[in-house]
Amino acid sequence: MLARIAKLLAALWLGLVVTLGGVAAPMAFQVLERTLAGQFAGACFRLEAQVSLGLAMLLFMLHRKLAQQQAEAGLGSRLSTDLLLVLGALFCTVLGYFALQPMMAAARAGTGMYSFGTLHGASSLMFLLKGGMLLALVWRGTATPQRRAG
Repeated sequence: MLARIAKLLAALWLGLVVTLGGVAAPMAFQVLERTLAGQFAGACFRLEAQVSLGLAMLLFMLHRKLAQQQAEAGLGSRLSTDLLLVLGALFCTVLGYFALQPMMAAARAGTGMYSFGTLHGASSLMFLLKGGMLLALVWRGTATPQRRAG
């Protein structure tokens, strides 16, 4: 049951990331004035970052328990690949939003050390990496148990 919940949460998280990055934000810039579109996208990414923190914590607890069960059965390590993917996605969220977003605000105000474009690119890269890790996590969840390692 824990494995099924973990797979569902990972798929929902991936769906949120793909929908926001692939549909909502680009569409906002197509239909809204640039400043308003930026505000809308910023609000969406803020909500996504908060939801990501919650999902990462839930998935961490679930995968930690699953890894512990597998390790006790002699079938793997307590530090599973799935657990590392969840931690990687969490790292991308923390760095990509919570660390870079304040720097982007400073750059917009003209007081930052780096340009807005550079920081936006770094933030976008973190978002893309997070999506890749979540895709790998979901993909691994579709494997049959005997073919799955770690």
